[in-house]
Amino acid sequence: MKKVDLMIFDFDGTIADTGADLVSSINQTLTSMRLDPRSAEEIISFVGDGIKRLMERSLGESNKGRLEEAMSIFSGHYEKHLLDQTVLCPHVEDVLKYFNHKMKVILTNKRYHLTLAIARGLHIDRYFMEIVGADSTPFQKPDQRVVEYLLDKYNVAAQKAVIIGDGVNDIAVAKNAGILSCAYLNGLGDKETLLTMEADFYCENLMEINSLFQ
Repeated sequence: MKKVDLMIFDFDGTIADTGADLVSSINQTLTSMRLDPRSAEEIISFVGDGIKRLMERSLGESNKGRLEEAMSIFSGHYEKHLLDQTVLCPHVEDVLKYFNHKMKVILTNKRYHLTLAIARGLHIDRYFMEIVGADSTPFQKPDQRVVEYLLDKYNVAAQKAVIIGDGVNDIAVAKNAGILSCAYLNGLGDKETLLTMEADFYCENLMEINSLFQ
């Protein structure tokens, strides 16, 4: 077991299975703009770099000039429907309870108010000391400065912190900041890509981290 003092959790695909509601709101946006909807698999592959990049990728190169219009439609729809189908990922609450004595934060490229709304709706916000969203600091994953901000704030050495996430940005920011990484292979991120990232630890079931860290 590896002793850690700070546990940093990704959100979409690690804490919450937000995929279905993201797909629904993206396709509602596209159809409202008289554009063809995309498959769920394609939209999920766009997740991980924040809402703006998700929308840019969903629009495609030929419609990039309509980004502002799309963002307005998407935001209006998603904020009303972000808990329609979203649920906790398997075993999340068991893991959070197990590590109740540890400092825990959410670090996500999703906007803060959206993340907070979902965390509150799923009744898990109480387990975290802080939520750091895309608009909480000037930096986003994989920029190491967003992790350095947390290490400084909570007075934790890099080797005593771990990030648990299902995306390439989670593993990349860990490497950039010199902290430990644990890749969750059954989230929204592409499993095969994650396996090439050389994370410090891998898990297919979040309960596995109970035996990885102390």
